[in-house]
Amino acid sequence: MRASRPMIRFCLLILALTVAAALFAVNTAPAAGVLGDAAKGAGPYKTYCMSCHGEKGDGTGPAAAALNPKPRNFTDKAYMKTLTDEYVVKVITEGGQAVGKSPLMVSWKAVLKPEEIKDVAAYVRSFAK
Repeated sequence: MRASRPMIRFCLLILALTVAAALFAVNTAPAAGVLGDAAKGAGPYKTYCMSCHGEKGDGTGPAAAALNPKPRNFTDKAYMKTLTDEYVVKVITEGGQAVGKSPLMVSWKAVLKPEEIKDVAAYVRSFAK
């Protein structure tokens, strides 16, 4: 039995939608192992980040008054939802200028080990939960 043209088109459409859905799921799923342990990230955050980003991650640390632009508010759930985990890790690792943001946000790769950066990124993420 031979399939009709509408049936073939329908099957191709279903196939295309299935492939598109699978690609979307792959591209939007968080990468495994990008973030570390938020509990371990609290210490380095308090040592290196709190003076600008604040104890509560709201961008109101003691040094924030002197900065323009102001430090990012990590408690802004809507904004933080738009950032990938990889992006957060990259900003901490390479600094703001590496992603087109403020050069006042310095690179921490000379100070923190890659695992520590992942831990800090996880801690930063915890402010928006």
